Amino acid sequence: MAAKQDMGTGSIKKLMVQMAVPALVGQVVNLLYNIVDRIYIGHIPEIGGAALTGVGLFTPILMLITAFAMLAGAGGAPRAAIAMGQGDKERAEKIMGNCFTVLMILAVVLTAVFYFTCPTLLRWFGASDTTLPYAVEYGRIYILGSVFVLTVMGMNTFITTQGFAKISMLTTVIGAGINIALDPILIFGLKMGVKGAAIATVLSQAVSAVWILKFLTGKQTTLKLQPKNMPLVPSVILPCLGLGISSFIMVSTESILSISFTSSLSRYGGDVAVGAMTVLTSINQLITMPLSGVCQGGQPLISFNYGAKKYDRVKEAFFCQFGVCVAYTTAFWLLLMVMPNVFAGIFTSDTSIVDYTAWAIRIFLACGFSVGFQISCQQAFMALGQAKISLVMALLRKIILLIPLIFILPLFFQDKAFAVFLAEPIADIVAAAVTTFMFFRFFIKMLKDGKAAQQV
Repeated sequence: MAAKQDMGTGSIKKLMVQMAVPALVGQVVNLLYNIVDRIYIGHIPEIGGAALTGVGLFTPILMLITAFAMLAGAGGAPRAAIAMGQGDKERAEKIMGNCFTVLMILAVVLTAVFYFTCPTLLRWFGASDTTLPYAVEYGRIYILGSVFVLTVMGMNTFITTQGFAKISMLTTVIGAGINIALDPILIFGLKMGVKGAAIATVLSQAVSAVWILKFLTGKQTTLKLQPKNMPLVPSVILPCLGLGISSFIMVSTESILSISFTSSLSRYGGDVAVGAMTVLTSINQLITMPLSGVCQGGQPLISFNYGAKKYDRVKEAFFCQFGVCVAYTTAFWLLLMVMPNVFAGIFTSDTSIVDYTAWAIRIFLACGFSVGFQISCQQAFMALGQAKISLVMALLRKIILLIPLIFILPLFFQDKAFAVFLAEPIADIVAAAVTTFMFFRFFIKMLKDGKAAQQV
């Protein structure tokens, strides 16, 4: 109850720091789950370049698993926060229990499907005879740990949305710390190579999953995960999935996008271009995942105060979130443009991939500064429970703009690999402009209508 009262009455700026900083740290640490394996793998003597490319080819499957976790987690957490703001704790707990059940069902289905189809899918994604063995070796071990990934990604949002941002942060800090410690031991010390990287990731996610379940079933949590709330109730789970479909599409289209990029680059630039795309994906995560942390911290404040009809606080919380996101992406973008070789060299010692990636960064991320505008507004739509418009904005950048451009632009350029990379900045700037315009149009109307209703 203390967390609830603070979100409704405390200083927005102070609360934003208290909520966003731990969430931001958590997301940055969580980022290590996604890139630390690649950093170590890319520096394995003799095979680093091929192994890095192979693991990168598994990215579409990894993103699909994450997307299904977000379907329940990102959809359920804002609904639970709104219910808490309305004083309905019982419904909030029912939402959390139903979302957990969906995550467990998805874990069983996804593990079975992806384990057996993994080699075929990787061939479709552009794997060559050289890179396929590394992709399959890493992928099948990761897939067997899908239940832990779904639990961590799906249920940690329910810890943050209650106001326990530090606990949420510790979830990822503990897991990533174990992953970072195990990687060099298993990859280099025990000479397990790519297999060691996958085992380290699965073990670290397992520990994080246990941590989450222990907290949500313990005494400290406001919303308790209980068996009585786990049987699926359509009226409870369907609105959550309806809201979560936006995040699902945001992440799952990253999978389709990754397939589009790797298949096209494999055709036009070979394994070196695909390896560069693996590095570019990791660098892009350095931009987007911290933004997700900021928005994850802002979401409970926006959702709670929206449910409580405190519109001035909603406005202040959003603009705090918006300002931080835009400032961060602009600063990071400038660094990338000035020293692309430094960022490329973090992920591999293969000079051919480093040089190619440094060239590609200035094309691929030419409009990277605009990402802060889009993500902050897109996530604010989610926090306000606006599933339909959030879904449209999720579709705009990737499905409507980027994926078609990947295949259309090479028809008009002699350097076809350049044309594939060029699709990204065009889609970024158009989508950011449209999303920002649509959000502010909606937001101004919402605040005006809300204040008018309060005066009646």
